Amino acid sequence: MRYFLIYIYSKQQSSWQKYRSIIKDKTFNFAIRIVRLYKHLTESKKEFILSKQLLRSGTSIGANVREAHNGESSADFIHKLSIAQKECDETLYWLELMRATEYLSSYEFDAIYRDATEILKMLKSIIITVKKQKSQNQPAKIS
Repeated sequence: MRYFLIYIYSKQQSSWQKYRSIIKDKTFNFAIRIVRLYKHLTESKKEFILSKQLLRSGTSIGANVREAHNGESSADFIHKLSIAQKECDETLYWLELMRATEYLSSYEFDAIYRDATEILKMLKSIIITVKKQKSQNQPAKIS
């Protein structure tokens, strides 16, 4: 993992470091918004079941991104980001369900849904890029 990060860093210097910081910051700030939304749903709307699922999946995204950056290999990095991607997609599901059942207004839904979608796209992009980098750096197999 460290070799991989050093390799990418040496190739793209500040852009990789900046991008890495952006995804960590975005997922952390998103988790804060999810916690605040959970508080709102439980206190104001007295909704406890769906909101708990949203809390779990929405805060897990950032935790898995953080774990990925401390991964032991590029495969571990990809695996952790893939989990974050799945958690993000699950979060979108819970948000959609809460909007459809009118626990969230359009105003509450739109901004947080847009942010979750942006994070999902970023995660997919990072995973694809890392997989491409990994496949380009592997030695050719001799039969």
